Parts: sequence; C-alpha cells; structure tokens
Amino acid sequence: MRKHIQILYIFLFLTVGSLWAQDKDNDTLQTGVINVVKPYTPSISDAFKVKETPNLDDDVNTTKKDVQYNILSVPVASTFTPAKGKAATLEKTTPAKLFDNYATLAGGSYTTLVGDVYLNYALSRTDHVGASVSHHSSQTGIDEALLDHYFYDSKIDLNYSRYLRDLTWNVDAGFIHQVYNWYGLPQPFFTPLSEQSSLGVSHTFYGGNIGGDIGFEDGYIKTAKVLLRHFGDNNGSGENRFNAKVSGDVTIGEAAITADIMFDYVGGSFDRNYWTSDEIKYGNFNIGLAPTYRLIQDDLTLDLGVSTYYLNDFENGGNKFYIYPNIEASYRIVNEVLIAYGGIKGGLIQNSYYDFAQENPFISPTLNIMPTDQQYNAYVGLRGKVSNTMSYTISGGYMADRGKALFKSNEVLVVGAEEVYQNGNSFNVVYDDVNTFNIGGELSVDLNRNITVGVKADYFIYGTDDQTEAWNLPNFKGSLFGDFQIDEHWFAGASMFFVGERKDELVFANSLVPMESSVVSLDGYFDLNLHAGYHINDRWSVFLKGNNLASQNYQRWMNFPVQGIQVLGGVTYKFNF
Repeated sequence: MRKHIQILYIFLFLTVGSLWAQDKDNDTLQTGVINVVKPYTPSISDAFKVKETPNLDDDVNTTKKDVQYNILSVPVASTFTPAKGKAATLEKTTPAKLFDNYATLAGGSYTTLVGDVYLNYALSRTDHVGASVSHHSSQTGIDEALLDHYFYDSKIDLNYSRYLRDLTWNVDAGFIHQVYNWYGLPQPFFTPLSEQSSLGVSHTFYGGNIGGDIGFEDGYIKTAKVLLRHFGDNNGSGENRFNAKVSGDVTIGEAAITADIMFDYVGGSFDRNYWTSDEIKYGNFNIGLAPTYRLIQDDLTLDLGVSTYYLNDFENGGNKFYIYPNIEASYRIVNEVLIAYGGIKGGLIQNSYYDFAQENPFISPTLNIMPTDQQYNAYVGLRGKVSNTMSYTISGGYMADRGKALFKSNEVLVVGAEEVYQNGNSFNVVYDDVNTFNIGGELSVDLNRNITVGVKADYFIYGTDDQTEAWNLPNFKGSLFGDFQIDEHWFAGASMFFVGERKDELVFANSLVPMESSVVSLDGYFDLNLHAGYHINDRWSVFLKGNNLASQNYQRWMNFPVQGIQVLGGVTYKFNF
C-alpha cells in the first residue's frame, strides 16, 4: 500500500511540472547564436559492481525450522556365511648348496686325460689358503703327422690371503710344466721315408712365479701388485720377468686424479739363433706413468689422461721416451638402452718368451725379444640393453702398432740342419709396423635363469710396412655359445668358433740364401663343441663332452693339423673340509 502511494505522488509532480513549462507565447523555437565557452569533454562515470547476492528488503523474514531424522533399525535374517581367507602357498625350492672345493677327472679319445682340483680353506675369519692343480694331456690322434705329437700341460697355483678392515693382501706362487712336439714337417717335401721323420722333436717348458697384491681402504695408494717369474726350456733358454704396478689417487685443488706407476723388466737369453750358434741376449726395462682425470656431468663420463714411458735396452744400449694418449668417453643417449662410447689410447707393450710360448707352443728357442710401440688404438661404438634380458655392443676401431710381433714359419734348411726345429717345423717372431682396422659386434641374451645365449663377430683389415702379409693374423673371428639348465639335474651347453683365412710363408733355404718361397693361405676353420651333464646330487656330477664335432682336421698353424672328433667323459665331486 505504501509503494502505491509513493508512485501516485511522483506521477502528480511530473504532470504539474510539464504544464508549468508549456507557454503558448513561447511554443516556437527562437533563432540565435550559441557561443561555446569550452569544448565538450566527455567523461566516463565510475562503474560499480553489482552484488552477486543482493540484500533483500522484505517485511517478512522466514526462520528455518530444525528437522530431525530418526532411523529405525530393523534386523533382517541372513543365512550367508563368508568363507575364511586362505593364504596362498609359494612353491619352496631347496637352495643350492655351495662348496668351497671341487675335483674333476675325465678321460677320452686319443688317450686324453684331464684333471682339475681346486682347494680353499679358511684358517680363521680373516685368513684363507688355497690351491689349484690342473693337467691336460693327449697322446695321438693326428694321422697326417709324421712325428710324435703328444702334449702335456700341467700347472699348480698356491695362494694365501688376509682380509682386514683397512687393507687386504694376497700372496701367490705358481709352477708350470709343458711338453709339446715340433711335429709340423712340411709335406710332401718330407715323407714317411725321410730321415727327418724319425726325429725326436719334444720341447719342454718349465717355470715358476711368485707375487702378490695389496689393497688399502684409505690413503693415497689404493692398490699395489708385484710379480716375479722365471721361465725356461730344455734347450738352455731362460727368462726373468719383474712387473710391478702401483695405483693411487691424488687431489690437486678440487680435481681428483688417478695415477698408475708401472715398472716392467724382462731379460733372458737363447743358446743360439736360427742360423748360427751365436747366443741371443735381451734385456728391456721400462717405467711408466699414467695419470687420468675423470669428469662426470649428467650422462657424460669423460676420462682425460696421458701415458708416458721410459725404455732402457740393456743389451743394445739404447733408451727412449714415449708419450701416448689415454682418453675415453661414454654418453648415455637413452638411459641404459643406448650408450655411445669411444676413446684413443696407446702404450708400450712388453713382449716376452713366456707370452709367445703360451700363444704358440711351436716357436723355436731362437727369438729376438723386443717391445711393441702401440702408438694409438682409436675406437668408437654403441652398447646398451634392448631389454632386461638382452644386451648388445657394436664397435669399430683403428690401431697403429710399431714393431708388432708376428708369428712366421721358420725356413726349411735343406742342408746343414743341426737342430730338430730347423726343418720348417717351428715358428719365429718377426716385427713390422702394422695398421689394423676392425669392426665387430656382440649380442648376449639371458632368456631366463636357465638359458643364456651369446654371439660375437669381428672383421679385420691389416696393412703392413715391410712384411708381405700380416702373418697368421685372421681376417675374421666369430663365436657362438649357449648354456642350458634343463632342470635341477640335467644341464647342457654348446660353443662354436670360426676363424677366417690366415697367411704364412714356406721358405726353402740353403745356408742363408733362400732357394724358393711361396705364400700359403690357411683355410678358415669351424670348430663345434657340445657338452651335457647330470647332477646326481649336491656333490656328484657326471658329464660328456664332444670337441671338433665338425671333424675338420684344420691347421691352426701351418703344417700343424689338429685332432679330429674328440670325446671326453668325466665326473666332478664337490666337498668341504
């Protein structure tokens, strides 16, 4: 009612004002001049925000009433009974029992005998002693050979170690006895009717070594190793080798540098050279220093270093300094899936009679021993894991060796042979500058805990300076292996090797003058080996091995064919003291 009265008052006020403003004498517009004092300047009035929740002006105010809810519980009968939960049971497997010692004995075709014994005994919580004995021998099996071709290879190793809180040290000693035969008479130049076919051509190696190592938890020196070895044969040859290496960490400012200091001496003599009875003596001593600084930043790991050597030749009276790069880097492109790596390194390689004899037991005791100057070994590659069970490596490299040792067949002395190894049935060592290009790859697959498979292949290209060929270096190497644990008792494995073509030279000589020579290509060979076994219990196992199952009477070295198919069976026993 109040609002209606207010509206009526407003209406009457507007009506009276309108009538007062109208005048009949002034109902026409008058003309004139309008003077503008100042230009019109418009302005925008202040805006105001409309309230989202306006105030209500109402005479009636309502009051909210409280509402109360009452829940009436009525029991309902139910016959459902939930089943009790039962914990799942895991299949229990008996853990494999580990033993500290084992012994293996096996025999097979060609009167082959193999034996291995490994012993380890804890004198106390910190002190341990151990020993290992191995033997491998065979008597016959090469029909093409004109001479005896049996061999013996026996080794004994002893060690004593102590493990303390701040340091660990170990002392070891070893003995070696080996017998091989120079049975590789060139055929058909020599036949069963030749006088040389009745020669006794055995060559015996023997030696001993003593050494040790020590490691520190704290301090500048981290590890130190030392080795003293004597090696000789039944032809009056003898060699002594002393090798020591100390590794430590040095901090300069904020940079941590790892440094290696090396001492290496080798010296010995041979009763004669291949052509005359003049004695051969050699003695080389070198000192090396190799500091390295490691930089780790995000996914990049970079090792920057240099190696320096001083070489003193005691017999020839010469000495020389060598400097080599020591750089290596790796970068994680995709976590563990793809890692790029590369580097360039070099070093002074100390050659020895012992190392040559272990690689080629058919060498003659008439060698010239000298070190190899590896100027650089540059390489790049990719490695990583495709999955948790598959890893791979792809690499390529280029290596430059000055004075690289190459095995080359000795000449056949047609007239005047005084020693049994002067009939082209032994090998010498020649040195040449060799450049090597290599590309290769490796793949390893662990299908599960019981199956492991791997394959590796490398291809090589060589370049020589003085020699016609890179003697006895293969152009390809490949291998494939697999290990299978069939069940808790049965196990098996396989390995295959392929070595590509190699080159050697056959030379017939009269005194110092070669009469005829020809380069011989040795065919590549394939070697297939299989083995299987059965675990009778935790202690006893039996096994069967087959070697060279492809039955290739290939020549690892020129005129030295190997045995054909070889079958070997044996037993292994594990035990504790």
